[in-house]
Amino acid sequence: MEPSRDAVSELAGRVAQGEPRSVARAISLVENESADAITLIQRLHEKTGRAYLVGVTGPPGAGKSTLVDRLVTVVRHQGRTAGVIAVDPSSPFTGGAILGDRVRMSAHASDDGVFIRSMATRGHLGGVARATSDAVAVLDASGKDVVFIETVGVGQDEVDIVRAADVSVLVLVPGAGDDVQAIKAGIMEIADIFVVNKADRDGAERAAEAVGAALSLRTYEGDEWRPPILKTEATSGVGIDALWTAVEQFRERTQGRRAARQRDRQQARLRDLLVRRFLQRVERSLPAGEWEDAVDRILSHAADPYTVAADLMSRICLTPGDARPDRTQR
Repeated sequence: MEPSRDAVSELAGRVAQGEPRSVARAISLVENESADAITLIQRLHEKTGRAYLVGVTGPPGAGKSTLVDRLVTVVRHQGRTAGVIAVDPSSPFTGGAILGDRVRMSAHASDDGVFIRSMATRGHLGGVARATSDAVAVLDASGKDVVFIETVGVGQDEVDIVRAADVSVLVLVPGAGDDVQAIKAGIMEIADIFVVNKADRDGAERAAEAVGAALSLRTYEGDEWRPPILKTEATSGVGIDALWTAVEQFRERTQGRRAARQRDRQQARLRDLLVRRFLQRVERSLPAGEWEDAVDRILSHAADPYTVAADLMSRICLTPGDARPDRTQR
């Protein structure tokens, strides 16, 4: 049963006070795409924008969860609070998160200054879940100083993290083809900091050199940030302090450009919302079965996708009333 509007407003108030159970409930609302999630985010929006968002991406098995766990410990030792959104692959049966990164960060389970939540991608590409931005907004509004966003770890297409975070950390691991992966354009260009984790393994130096060679092909102007290449051993904590120092240095050096990055993030989020809402309106506006008929026309080569799309667009008129927020759909 969905909570009432008054209950949602009360929930937002408790989230703003940092109450863990309320934060958990709020994230469940946005993750389940509840109708009241919109109202909740509207209530919390003015309290967002204060947390520093750290994105951590890289291939499966690179040790991202252990690395984040260690970074959370550093943040807590500094007296700051932390939130973690760990995006996992979706179960094909339940739609839930398969791995459950909270298990690997159980050392912080009893710490009220840390909130950790696993989220399922539910088929969304780009390494982050569709509801990640809203979940991060909840943690931000709850007063968390630093929010870590760990991507699902599916490979080269995890570039959405650059729009979700203030700083992007790319974690590589020796012996898994990272010397090739590192020089691929998409994932290479999003990283602000490179980390070769499990650096005690053979090939760590070679992986770091491959990244360095790729970076040497880029042109930097003036005092533009040059991504450092760090080596860590997350299981033992080696190199973790140096990694956090690099994050802090990036934050300080790029403080003047953070507003532009936040603007890009909100622009991308707005576009995503508009696309989703428009498609929902298209589907609801068509007579029963017409969407399927349109797809069948393309499959049978009776019409091409562009012609069908233009036809559908010409028959759908968005009036001023249609542009109002839809309270029943996400």
